[in-house]
Amino acid sequence: MMASMSILFWVGLFIVVFTYVGYGLLVWAMVKIRGARSIPEDQRTDDQLPEVTLLIATYNEIDILPAKLANCRALDYPKDKLKILFVTDGSSDGSAELLGKEEDLLTLHQPARAGKIAAVERAMKFVNTPLTVLTDANTFLNQEAIRRMIADFQDPTVGAVAGEKRVISEGDASSGGEGLYWRYESFLKKKDSQWYSVVGAAGELYAIRTELFHQVPPDTILDDFMHTLLIAKDGYRVTYAPEAIAEEQASANVGEELKRKIRICAGGWQSMARLLPLLNPFRYGILSIQYIGHRVLRWSLAPLLLPFVLLANIWLVSHGGHWIYALLLLGQLAFYGLALLGYLWRNRKLSIPGFFAPYYFVIMNYSVYAGFLRYWRGKQAATWEKSARREQATSL
Repeated sequence: MMASMSILFWVGLFIVVFTYVGYGLLVWAMVKIRGARSIPEDQRTDDQLPEVTLLIATYNEIDILPAKLANCRALDYPKDKLKILFVTDGSSDGSAELLGKEEDLLTLHQPARAGKIAAVERAMKFVNTPLTVLTDANTFLNQEAIRRMIADFQDPTVGAVAGEKRVISEGDASSGGEGLYWRYESFLKKKDSQWYSVVGAAGELYAIRTELFHQVPPDTILDDFMHTLLIAKDGYRVTYAPEAIAEEQASANVGEELKRKIRICAGGWQSMARLLPLLNPFRYGILSIQYIGHRVLRWSLAPLLLPFVLLANIWLVSHGGHWIYALLLLGQLAFYGLALLGYLWRNRKLSIPGFFAPYYFVIMNYSVYAGFLRYWRGKQAATWEKSARREQATSL
């Protein structure tokens, strides 16, 4: 029994450590060994740049639209090459009327709300440019964002480009944990892109070749993830442009962030069910390895193993296991103790870097369980009420 439990413990611990740390080391090592894939610097003049549509699907965001409009107009891209398209389906706060007065953009509106997916797919029928950049109404782009993303499409093997999402941190549990998470995500995206391909972009900012746009089922929860990963599945690369920045405020509190995370995890389970062929490395090669290491393990097996690893560790120590088990158990208890402390102090603003990371880690993995239940019960709608964010401010 001791030997069997030890084997199960070490296998579980290996999967957990590989998922959250080892995969990052793997892609870093592969880039070091194979060399980083790079995109040539864009030497094209403004006259040579392609036309681009900036597509923003918005729902009842009238308070932020004036600032969003100003941000769009400040983008460093030839004005005659940039078309701005807002779709406001279902908005009842005057957004359509406000945008309709602007002569330098196109606004699409219908009273019925069918969700973001339906709005984007309806809007894509009006896009006649070779490239489309999609972003959210509550995110602000740096001036070079579009120019930097478009540069990657000089490579004909690139089908989509993921931008850099930045969360403004204020030092509390929500903003501190979320900000740290996205910094690590940015590192992984950079290395994934340098090795082969990013495995799914965040909806805050990504660009696609318009002709490669995939329609997805109307009940899709993570449309941005599916749009870009389906392009990768078609044999194109999804690259990462860290200089193209989409900045947004953190969730208003941990409760709002938890709501968002549970939705994402429900979407993760749904996406995995719909992308089963990508689990075959004999067909998709490096893309499958990246998809499994970066997404599938994090959305499924690793969170499910966490409680088992803890309980198995306790059993091994209580049955006189090697002293290494006692040391590992001490480490686990200390980590979860910090998570508990983070919960108790979740509303405080602390200047200790990474203090809320254990708490955010636990919340993130709890979301996998809650998300699975929502997906299994069919209770996570594609159309949802957005999470509350802090009052918008931007450093860009």
